[in-house]
Amino acid sequence: MARALVSVVMPRSLSRVAVACGTLVVSVACGVNFERQAYIEREEKRFPVDGKVEVRLDTFDGAMEIRAWDRPEVVVEIEKRGADKEAVSKIVVTAEQKGNQIEVLAKHPSSRTTFSFGSFSSPTAKFIVNVPKKTDLYVNTGDGSILVERVDGKISLQSGDGSIRAIETAGELIAESGDGSIDVEDLAGKAEVRTGDGSIRLSGAPMGLKARSGDGSIVLRIRSGAAMAQDWSVQTGDGSISVTLPDNFDADIEADPGSDGRARSDLHLVNLTGGTEEKPVLRGRLGQGGHQFVLRTGDGTIRLTNR
Repeated sequence: MARALVSVVMPRSLSRVAVACGTLVVSVACGVNFERQAYIEREEKRFPVDGKVEVRLDTFDGAMEIRAWDRPEVVVEIEKRGADKEAVSKIVVTAEQKGNQIEVLAKHPSSRTTFSFGSFSSPTAKFIVNVPKKTDLYVNTGDGSILVERVDGKISLQSGDGSIRAIETAGELIAESGDGSIDVEDLAGKAEVRTGDGSIRLSGAPMGLKARSGDGSIVLRIRSGAAMAQDWSVQTGDGSISVTLPDNFDADIEADPGSDGRARSDLHLVNLTGGTEEKPVLRGRLGQGGHQFVLRTGDGTIRLTNR
């Protein structure tokens, strides 16, 4: 059974000013505060586990921080913020455990927004979570950043509007943001990363890789020991692509910079063609060749190097 602890952080005394809300062109309730999201309430839930774990986390709006540790326990702290106690009280948190399957959800049925001296403030529910290293993780936030550290398993991270950062993850990673950057450090395993509008940075030794940005640069730092277990695909609608590959890397490479870009390679490619103004698409075999490594940008440069 999960154990829950609740703590409340009351705001400092606030001076309040009466203002007319009728001038706001929004169909929400309105109030004014000197401090953004002044009321905070924290709730903690603990789940004993044994063996590999599956954890599902979902919040309507708020950041997610998930870190691995060496305890046979999942601990979830929910930090609920709002303009006042009434706004926070509408945040409903549900938690369920079935064996090693755990699900924690935060919902808010209201569309109430508070105006606070030039900015709008809506309630949020941030999750700060510790899980065993061997965990299958499914994370979703409607609007907020996501951070995951040292988790090994099937990892799915989704943010409607926020950055995503994954550090020292292994297994299978899927990261998707509607509008935010994605940063993956020291990856081992497979990765599929997508953002509608933001940059992508990835380092490590992946076996599988798919990366796509609607509008942003992509930087890859592939480390020694990486080997392609399947075809790789890297694509951006508008931005540069920079790829560093280790020595003894095998791939059949195709780099398409679009009509206005340029593909350049410092690698020793066999059967090299293209990479010129007349033939912009660069193709060649690196090492022993094998799986296809395709890079495309709608408008930008592509640079391949081993330094």
